[in-house]
Amino acid sequence: MTGLRIDLDRLLRRIARLGEVGALDGGGVCRLALTDADKAGRDLVVTWMRELGLAVTVDRIGNVVGLRRGKRAGPPVMIGSHIDTVATGGLYDGNLGVLAGLEIVETLNDAGMITQNPLAVGFFTNEEGARFAPDMMGSGVHQGALDLDDCLASADRDGREVGEELRRIGYAGEAAVGEARAKAFFELHVEQGPVLEEAGLAIGAVTGVQGISWTEFTIAGTSNHAGTTPMRLRDDAGYVAAAIASGARRIATEMGGNQVATCGVIELEPNLINVIARKAKVTVDLRNTLESELQAAERHLAALVSALAEEEGVEVSARTLARFEPVEFDVGMVDLVATTAEALGHSVRRMPSGAGHDAQMFAPNCPTAMIFVPSKDGLSHNVREYTAPEEIRAGADVLLRVVLETAES
Repeated sequence: MTGLRIDLDRLLRRIARLGEVGALDGGGVCRLALTDADKAGRDLVVTWMRELGLAVTVDRIGNVVGLRRGKRAGPPVMIGSHIDTVATGGLYDGNLGVLAGLEIVETLNDAGMITQNPLAVGFFTNEEGARFAPDMMGSGVHQGALDLDDCLASADRDGREVGEELRRIGYAGEAAVGEARAKAFFELHVEQGPVLEEAGLAIGAVTGVQGISWTEFTIAGTSNHAGTTPMRLRDDAGYVAAAIASGARRIATEMGGNQVATCGVIELEPNLINVIARKAKVTVDLRNTLESELQAAERHLAALVSALAEEEGVEVSARTLARFEPVEFDVGMVDLVATTAEALGHSVRRMPSGAGHDAQMFAPNCPTAMIFVPSKDGLSHNVREYTAPEEIRAGADVLLRVVLETAES
């Protein structure tokens, strides 16, 4: 077991091949959840799973799990992530964690090794939340944290619902949700930030995932002429949307620490240069590693929005798109990742994740760990996302060792 190593070239070939599905100019990929491109990516990964001898199941939210038998029955040690992307995605976000899992299976197949406990490799529906809210949808339903019917009814901007899109692409499975449990869960992922690269470190032993609060604000104002309406008589939905966006940034800056805030969407109606907007939508993404601080940021934002609505004479309604508390991973599992990486000669940092991940949905139900590898220039959700081959090898070899140690225990 100690002499096993992953086949880097084989793993890189799979990453490149999956990257051809929904490919973008510049080397990136667009596979929004439950689109035709996502179906093609799913079909490809399922084909690889079956070629490796995995027993494939699809559940009612479209999660796909390939099971490799062990010497004894019981919950599997699961490796997983996602293959859906944002519209401007890279080759590694999510995909690395799934394909590294397949590489581990093939490495064990080549060695003729059957682990004591079963292994499973899974990919989970709509992790990104770029098309449907909330994010981490598939893993949340899989682990009982999100309601199946609510998620099946979630609609994209064109009114297409998750349930109907799953049926359309042929991934409305029959397996039950909310009951599947793993002996342990591991996720290898690119950091999506600059910390490891800046520090010259190879591996991140992830201690937990910060909390996430997504809110969509809809602002109802009054359309009027841009030139003839005095400033004091305006009910400008566009102004309020912009003020919410800038105010959210100010809140995060003033709070400091790990607080971040992002305005990712602003939509105006009628969206004309010489007409005051009668309607606007704006989203705010708040994140913090501490629940108390995240709640404080939410209170500051709510007070800001209320004051802006009164000042401008508009009506504002708020809708929660996603809300997840911070998650801490099992200390023993974090230690296992760190000591394994060090034993393989890699430099390690224990660090929280700034992004949400499927692993956070598993953490309340089983020992869970994440392994980070560096992201060049800290870029992710970007066609220039890149992690060097030697960094991928390091992360995949650590994943192989921790999976084997857990599956043999």
